[in-house]
Amino acid sequence: MTRVGSKWMRGAGPLAVLKLLESREMYGYQMAEALEERSEGVVAMGHSTLYPLLYKLESQGLVTVSSERVESGRRRKYYSITPNGRAWLSSHEKEWGRLVRAMRGLGFA
Repeated sequence: MTRVGSKWMRGAGPLAVLKLLESREMYGYQMAEALEERSEGVVAMGHSTLYPLLYKLESQGLVTVSSERVESGRRRKYYSITPNGRAWLSSHEKEWGRLVRAMRGLGFA
């Protein structure tokens, strides 16, 4: 399936990432893989897109970051949604649903 263009991802990206983090904390590579897999390749983000988005979400207080040392000795950053992130997600998820219904009403599949 074809990926969504970057102009669409600017709006959908934060929503998609926070939706993933709603159920559990994840590290960047996990998120990139889950986004691609769960969206059948449509919402796929490379690291050059994902990490700046995560930094922005962190600066907005929507996610927090913790660090753990893994078997290789490297530190891995795990991202978690904050209470503010959950509130933002809830609000924007409803808005997104209204947009999808409106587009379907206009004849989009």
